[in-house]
Amino acid sequence: MRFLRKFLEPLVVCAQVSSAFFDTGLQMVVKERCANASNSTDGEQTAISNFYMTYNMLSKFMPILPGLILARFGDKGYRKLPIVIPLIGYFLSRLLLVLVITIEWPIEVMFGGAVIHGLCGGFASYWAGVMALVSVSTSEEERSVRIMRMELFYGLAGLFGSLASGHLFQLYTVGLKQGVVLAVSSVTLYFICLLYATFVLKTDSITLSGCREDRRESSGIINHESRDNINIALLFASGILYDIAVGGGMEILASFVLKNPLNWNATQVGYGNAAGFIVFITSFIGVKFFSKFASDTTMILIGMLSFTAGIYFMAFVTTTTLFYLARSLTLFALIPMPTIRSLLSKQVSCSSYAMTLILLQLSFKLAGLVTTPMYTKIYQATLDSSPGFVFTLSSIITVAAIIPISIVGCRIAHQPSYERIQGN
Repeated sequence: MRFLRKFLEPLVVCAQVSSAFFDTGLQMVVKERCANASNSTDGEQTAISNFYMTYNMLSKFMPILPGLILARFGDKGYRKLPIVIPLIGYFLSRLLLVLVITIEWPIEVMFGGAVIHGLCGGFASYWAGVMALVSVSTSEEERSVRIMRMELFYGLAGLFGSLASGHLFQLYTVGLKQGVVLAVSSVTLYFICLLYATFVLKTDSITLSGCREDRRESSGIINHESRDNINIALLFASGILYDIAVGGGMEILASFVLKNPLNWNATQVGYGNAAGFIVFITSFIGVKFFSKFASDTTMILIGMLSFTAGIYFMAFVTTTTLFYLARSLTLFALIPMPTIRSLLSKQVSCSSYAMTLILLQLSFKLAGLVTTPMYTKIYQATLDSSPGFVFTLSSIITVAAIIPISIVGCRIAHQPSYERIQGN
């Protein structure tokens, strides 16, 4: 047990398996309820997309203030708080899905789950807390790979969780309705995560090697690049645009695969979600390979170009085979976001890691409050004529995200890394 105290990986893996179970369960329950309430395919799609629009907007709006508060405590030394509190929210909100299935509460009850989840900081606070803890425990040279490794564990857990989720959803008996086993498994795993984060994980055992830049200042070495506010602004701009493109496209994809011509069942939904998590593996391999000869900004550009190609092809998908082909083009699509986080952490002192990273996450949420309804309404308006148009829109926005990160690359290339000041 003492050996596990300094490792975040078991927590991330367990939480992501649970999240994969919940995502598939919610997706299938929403489809079932909307199908029962509608007499047409278009009506069902409109109901599904409207549900996810409201659910996602609540999930993005509610964590803003709690996330800032938790980040402040995190930077004051309470590194576990931005992780433990969101896990409480995860546990309580996922418990509602069990009640929706077993007691047959209206699906709108899940909006309350989004509120509870958000008031506890949500994913924004949880993942920013994880990334801050990783950042303070690694040096600048190895940080990009270390953060990507954490994303790899996250992706592998999501892959196996998604593969199993469709089969677990279909398990039921006379006394248990379809989906109960999956929902209860999700809640149980989140409870285990909460116990691990609260009683096992010890942040004081983690070496604060990521605070090297503060020691540089005290020894007379100033890193001008790390204090470049223009670079920070450009990184935020690129990250926000890329998150809009990815988030908007993936939110609509959840509805897109449930309609004709794909019309997936629970098992196919699980496999489709698993295909998305394979990107975590290929992106990690990409970072390990490209980091040997390419800069962080170059790796980000490679990832963005990969996503642009895949999401543009998704606009023309009409069969399951074409869906997986489009997914295969996005094999490096995960590289940009963790690498942007790594670059941002190199621009600030370690006492500001949590606040900087939560501000990035919350900026994604604020942008999503506009883009989620925008994508939803565009999808509904083009449902008959061109249902894949939103994916073309995502590819255009990704191209726009390439511009600020290219500027950052040029600025860093023309800046001296360090200037040594002679001491006494």
